[in-house]
Formats: sequence, structure tokens, C-alpha cells
Amino acid sequence: NSKLRHVEKDVLIPVIMRDRAKELCSDKVQAFTKCCKETGFLMVVKCRKENTALKDCLVGYYSDPSFYEECKREYLKQREEYRATGIKKKKQKITSNI
Repeated sequence: NSKLRHVEKDVLIPVIMRDRAKELCSDKVQAFTKCCKETGFLMVVKCRKENTALKDCLVGYYSDPSFYEECKREYLKQREEYRATGIKKKKQKITSNI
């Protein structure tokens, strides 16, 4: 059964999308984080270029229908495994070496 509830469409799948997009945009996440650490209070002004690049990368994934479908398939696979085993997949911790 691949019918999706409201919470799955509007909350759970977007969480997967956000996590995967952060992984796929990790170079921009790191550049923005590095800039913020180096500039402190002035980060709003000084890190505009890095912030824009990060936002553009993330929004590119969020607005891609094929990326949504890919994340939806991933969610349905996880849901099917959970229903079969009763064991919830642990959320992977995204580690970075920042």
C-alpha cells in the first residue's frame, strides 16, 4: 500500500529531502559554516555569497520533482521495512569535519 497520509507527504518526506539535500550540498554547508565561524557578528554581511550559494543549492533540490519522488521511494522503503519488522530505522547522524 503506497498511499500517503498528510503527515507523510508534508512532514516525513520533506525531512528526508532536507537531510539528503544537506548531504548533497555539504560543500556549501561547510563553506557557509566556515565563513560564519571566521566572521562572528558580521556574518550576515560578510557571508552573503556563501549563504546565497547554500540556499540556491538546497532550493534546487527542494523544488525538483524527481528528487521528491526519489525521497518518497526511500520513505516508502523505510516504512515497508518497519511494517515488516517492527524495527524503526535509526536516523543517520550526518557528521561533518567542520
